[in-house]
Amino acid sequence: MEDKVVKYPKYFIEILNETKKTGFNQLSDEKVGALLRTLVATKKNANILELGTGTGLSTVWLLDGMDEKSKLLTVDNDENLVNIAKKYIDDKRVEFFVENGEDLITRLEVNSIDFIFADTWPGKYNHLEETLDLLKSGGIYIIDDMLPQENWPEGHEEKVKNLIEYLDNRDDLYCVKMNWATGVIVCSKK
Repeated sequence: MEDKVVKYPKYFIEILNETKKTGFNQLSDEKVGALLRTLVATKKNANILELGTGTGLSTVWLLDGMDEKSKLLTVDNDENLVNIAKKYIDDKRVEFFVENGEDLITRLEVNSIDFIFADTWPGKYNHLEETLDLLKSGGIYIIDDMLPQENWPEGHEEKVKNLIEYLDNRDDLYCVKMNWATGVIVCSKK
C-alpha cells in the first residue's frame, strides 16, 4: 500500500510554496495533515483548537475535514507566519489569534473543546494540564514530532520522553503512540 496523500486541501500548495520562501523550517507533515483531516471529520458541530498556526499548513487540513457548523480557534505568536495563513484562508469557521498560546489556553473554558492539535510548546511542553482540561469527554488530543527531528534543539529528546511518560501515566486518557510520519500520539479523553 502506497503511503501518499491523494488530495491536498485548498491553498495547501500555495501556502507551502510561500512558507518555503520564508525559510521557516518547521513545516507540517502532509501525512499528519491527512490524519488531522480524517479525525476531525468525526467531530460534528465541534470546537477545535490548533496550538501553533504557523503559516496555516495544518489549518487547511483541519478546515478541509470540518463540517460547516464546527469552529476552529488557531493561535501563534508569530504575526508574519499567521499573515501567510490569513492571506489564503478566508473561512468563517476559523478565528486567528496572534498571541502566546498560553494566554489563549488560560482564557478558554474547561471542557469546551472537542479536538486539539498541539503543534507548539504551549499545550505540549507547557500548560499541558490546562490544555487537557479543555477537552470534553470523548475529545481528541493530537501531537506530532515525537520522533527525533533534525531541527530539535539540544536536550529536546528528554522533553519528549517526559511528555510521553506524563501522558502514559494519566488515567483519564486513552493514548496510542504511532511510529509513523514525524511520530504521532493520539489521545481521547475518557
